[in-house]
Amino acid sequence: MTTLSVSPGEALAQMRAARPLVHNITNYVVMGWTANVLLAAGAAPAMIHAEEEAGEFAAIASALVINIGTISQPWLNGMLAATSAANAVGKPWILDPVGGGATAFRREAVATLLLERPAVVRGNASEILAAAGSAATGRGVDAADEADAAVEACGRLAVRSGAAVVASGAVDVVSDGTRLVRIANGTPMLAGVTGTGCAATALIGAFLGAGLPAFEAATAGMVLLGVAGEIAADGASGPGSFAVRLLDTLAAVTPADLEARARVS
Repeated sequence: MTTLSVSPGEALAQMRAARPLVHNITNYVVMGWTANVLLAAGAAPAMIHAEEEAGEFAAIASALVINIGTISQPWLNGMLAATSAANAVGKPWILDPVGGGATAFRREAVATLLLERPAVVRGNASEILAAAGSAATGRGVDAADEADAAVEACGRLAVRSGAAVVASGAVDVVSDGTRLVRIANGTPMLAGVTGTGCAATALIGAFLGAGLPAFEAATAGMVLLGVAGEIAADGASGPGSFAVRLLDTLAAVTPADLEARARVS
């Protein structure tokens, strides 16, 4: 098993103590949900995307989350202003290449954003395969590839980009090109609520904003969402009740819960 410098439970305690301000340039579909996920977990969210102010705000936030789900050229301009400013002052940021292989515009946007050197890249297996330049069988934003199929692509993309790379799936994979972990936490119910993948990205952003190294932040974010999902699914009657229970569980879950329930190998 790969050794983590900070365990997921320790990371959660550190993140909550820091209460990082997480700047999100994310998609219309999940803005409110993402903000509530971050609040429940113990971070402070901000949703600012205009090019005129995104760079200024990124410089004062603890971390930056870039999610291209509903990207347009003006939003891409704001994203690049924010990543440039974050890099200039040493603030970490994470890229979620939503549907990154679906269209030429998305492929070009992902390639451009990768040149800005994110600390972490997180996507489903099809998105990671596309970002790494491999053949992927996803349909739009939906994955048709399992995370294990993206192991080699994760490592290759990590080496090329300098980022820790996460391919999420039934078993999540995290690689920095040297180290590799698999995370077996989670529930199929997570796939029934729009934006749970985006929530994972935002949670990783919170751990980055609390000063965690990229590999440990990525692992902690995926463990937190997976464990919370498992607990929330117990007693949920469907996707609606599960979504509410997931927010409640993110607020209630403890570092000890993560230490006891994390399935990281």
